[in-house]
Amino acid sequence: MPADGREAEVLERIEAFRRRRPRLKDEIITLAHGAGGKSSAALVDAVFLEAFANDALAPLADAARLDLPGGDRLAFSTDSFVVRPRFFPGGSIGHLAVHGTVNDVAMLGARPRWLSAAFVLEEGFAVAELRDIVADMAEAARAAGVTIVAGDTKVVDRGAADGLYITTAGVGQIPPGRTVGPELVRPGDVVILSGTLADHGMAVMLARGDLTLEADIRSDTAPLGDLVEALFAAAPSTRWLRDPTRGGLGTVCNELARATNLAVVLDEALLPVDPAVAGACELLGIDPLYVANEGKLVAVVAPDEADAALDALRADPLGHAATAIGEIKADPEGIVVLLTTFGGTRIVDMLVGDPLPRIC
Repeated sequence: MPADGREAEVLERIEAFRRRRPRLKDEIITLAHGAGGKSSAALVDAVFLEAFANDALAPLADAARLDLPGGDRLAFSTDSFVVRPRFFPGGSIGHLAVHGTVNDVAMLGARPRWLSAAFVLEEGFAVAELRDIVADMAEAARAAGVTIVAGDTKVVDRGAADGLYITTAGVGQIPPGRTVGPELVRPGDVVILSGTLADHGMAVMLARGDLTLEADIRSDTAPLGDLVEALFAAAPSTRWLRDPTRGGLGTVCNELARATNLAVVLDEALLPVDPAVAGACELLGIDPLYVANEGKLVAVVAPDEADAALDALRADPLGHAATAIGEIKADPEGIVVLLTTFGGTRIVDMLVGDPLPRIC
């Protein structure tokens, strides 16, 4: 085939891929609808956005930005936690219940301040285990600089709740003059990742004990508020932030590409993956691009602030492995492209299916 014919074929495939917006075709809920990928996006679009549509919800960010009459701005988020097992190397459901919501608030550039916590307890759940989980939550809240100020407790019949579910909601204050969002992203901007991929998801998967595989992998669950403050001090023009939880880096980059109608170009050789995690992913046939973190952030920064941003992140223990992993380009519009270590390119889609159920 002539070169111009191959180019036309590539462009046709890109255009066909661009038209593949997730659509809800299922008649019942499956585990895939909770995995953070295409099925989750289709469910949100077809059910929740259709019912709850409003300006604050429309961006579908990690948190909502709320403008108060006096001029102050708040970030508000909520999340539920159903991880199994409830304790795993590096953390517990108690740590996640604080870190997950605190980090969602921080991804709007806000300083997290307050949390609420609601517990759904199954009849027969051990009080001693509940005390341990609540102690982990208290420890995590102190480390994150937030206060748990309200809550609720419900008890359901034995067998109805898999032991324990936790929901937290968080509020943070956005400093004056600080704004992040996909509308600020421009071609030439640099994509930065604050550390290694896939640590949390693989730690939880191995902790289940369902696999005859052992590896020294710990969850990276951690509060990111201080890291965000360090980033903005060094790179005040930071454009966009996300923490790559469910669906992983590949999915959040797709969300960015679609929101901006720009290309997110990642370099496979620059993606940091701990050797133990990489080995476990390879043995299990799982792409670390789609595995969750709970203590990492992805930032898009202006090119003239990228070096300062990396220096600031690396100065913090939570960001010591920060690296620039790609850039924003004008084309192909709305697509995530991976430059492979073999010298080729491939399109990175959103997560399809549910390779890692119940990881947060």
